Amino acid sequence: MTDESGSNPTTGRTTDTDGNEQTTDQDAVSSADTFSIAEFHEASQHDGRPVLTAAAVARALEIPHEEATERLEVLAERGDLERLSVSTDPVVWYPTELEDLTDRERVLVFPKRREIVVDQPEQFTRAQLAQFAHLADGNGEGGYRYVVRPEDVWQAPHDSFEGLERTMRQALGQRSDSLETWVESQWDRAHQFRLVTHEDGYTVLEAKRPEVMGNVARQKLDEEHVHAPISETEDWVREGAEAAIKRILYEAGYPVQDQRNLESGEDLEIDLQVRLRDYQRTWVDRFAEAGEGVFVGPPGSGKTVAAMGAMVHVGGDTLVLVPSRDLARQWADAVVEYTSLEAHQVGQYHGGRKEVRPVTIATYQIAGMDRHRSLFDDREWGLVVFDECQHVPSDVYRRSTHLQSRHRLGLSASPIREDDRQTEIFTLVGPPIGTDWQALFDAGFVAEPELEIRYVPWGDDEQRNAYVSAEGRERYRIAAENRGKIDDVRYLLSAHPDAKALVFVDFLEQGRELSAALEVPFLSGETPHHERRRLLEEFRRDERDLLIISRVGDEGIDLPTADLAIVASGLGGSRRQGTQRAGRTMRPAGGALVYVLATRGTREEDFARRQLQHLGRKGLTVREQTVGHDGEE
Repeated sequence: MTDESGSNPTTGRTTDTDGNEQTTDQDAVSSADTFSIAEFHEASQHDGRPVLTAAAVARALEIPHEEATERLEVLAERGDLERLSVSTDPVVWYPTELEDLTDRERVLVFPKRREIVVDQPEQFTRAQLAQFAHLADGNGEGGYRYVVRPEDVWQAPHDSFEGLERTMRQALGQRSDSLETWVESQWDRAHQFRLVTHEDGYTVLEAKRPEVMGNVARQKLDEEHVHAPISETEDWVREGAEAAIKRILYEAGYPVQDQRNLESGEDLEIDLQVRLRDYQRTWVDRFAEAGEGVFVGPPGSGKTVAAMGAMVHVGGDTLVLVPSRDLARQWADAVVEYTSLEAHQVGQYHGGRKEVRPVTIATYQIAGMDRHRSLFDDREWGLVVFDECQHVPSDVYRRSTHLQSRHRLGLSASPIREDDRQTEIFTLVGPPIGTDWQALFDAGFVAEPELEIRYVPWGDDEQRNAYVSAEGRERYRIAAENRGKIDDVRYLLSAHPDAKALVFVDFLEQGRELSAALEVPFLSGETPHHERRRLLEEFRRDERDLLIISRVGDEGIDLPTADLAIVASGLGGSRRQGTQRAGRTMRPAGGALVYVLATRGTREEDFARRQLQHLGRKGLTVREQTVGHDGEE
């Protein structure tokens, strides 16, 4: 019904002479009243600036300019916005809180992007955010960007959504209905499927609802994975297909809760002889709640010791899988040093030794070989630890994941894979558990190294000309082996005469040239194990202050006292390699330095920038420096 003027008193709208409906001033005011500071921040994110004109707000929100102005004025009257007249535009608007950002926490939520931007966060806020969000960027100056991903919600350490909801509101200091709705939907997904053990001993896949079983599991799985349905919500699982089922449903967006009655192994009395740091205790507690997980933290954060805390919690026979026999030996020594176990209770199983004990450290390669597999299958393990677990998705390593113990634990500084198969790490081992790197830097547990990319000129015209005429991988090799880097390595070593230094190379010929030029040993895969062990021990005992190391040093050896790393070549490989090499200086002692050498004007420049961006997003400061022909800046 309309009155004589054409106005509809119920809707607040009018019709013109053509019958078209128009919005009244009353409706516009109502829209302005519902406009929130969060929507202003969303418009700010859309425009890429914290200071906006009414025209920018109108574009971002797709509303008329007049309505945008009215909404902004309402927020200004509430005290949420300030206005400022400038010469280029009648008025610009900005949040009142921008006037005082130097020393207080500020949290901005962008629900559509599921992003949270925090300035000057308190430690409590960061700890709360870590329970349901991923730290995507940290600028090292108090600004952090978190992203809430499905996997972050799936592994949130809460027994109910209400508990997670409380944590979110504590961290954000506000309610965000749309973000909470999305998080609840992901929480529901994470509780749709579970693997359980039937009373007759076989494994059953259970679904929460018949429609989820029919529309998801039975569409994705086939006779390789299940024998037959048991009921509308239960399928009989084929023996050995559990890991594949977990991976397939995870990729479909439905993580599976593994609640099978797996063997716990023989009881093992074990105590930890060192006190865990608070964040390590949190890791262990999170692992204890889930029964599985991946400890993610920078080198030097004590993942190995935290894993021993998990061993104490489990209290059963433990198998530790590592990439190399060097790391197996280090693990065996550490278990004896940091726990109550004696040497005869700790065995190593690799090319050099064949011992199966209550705690056994084996290499991935040998655990995956058919002729050795039965030795590990026949023993019931309470815990399997996958060290450097970023290897697990590789075909040669994943054969070891058939060892499905009651508890599984992974360790990794950087669970990133260039083939984008890192989600398999979390399905085959467990969800990520960690502390953001910047928190460890701030607390002094791990030293934040200074990173500098140095653009080095060619050492001679012969190599420069060879680079111009070469193609593909050969061009990268020539740039990597640029003999001009030898002079820059000399310059950096002379600039830090008291430093214990590591020089990393990717190519054997370059390593040999540096070794001859500097008259220091070159440790590579060709170095006999006994010689490698001797050199590393001398380095640890401060009897040697310089080593040149090939890819063998990226993983599998521990160099805790290095305070200078020079990456002469190798960052064209992967983001993980950049993390490992830079991470060799991340220890509690401060003052660590990392120099990355890249041949000026070649693809090495782009490689170095791209690989170190990953570390920059974790809060490390990355500088760039162009080097002259004499080695000086």
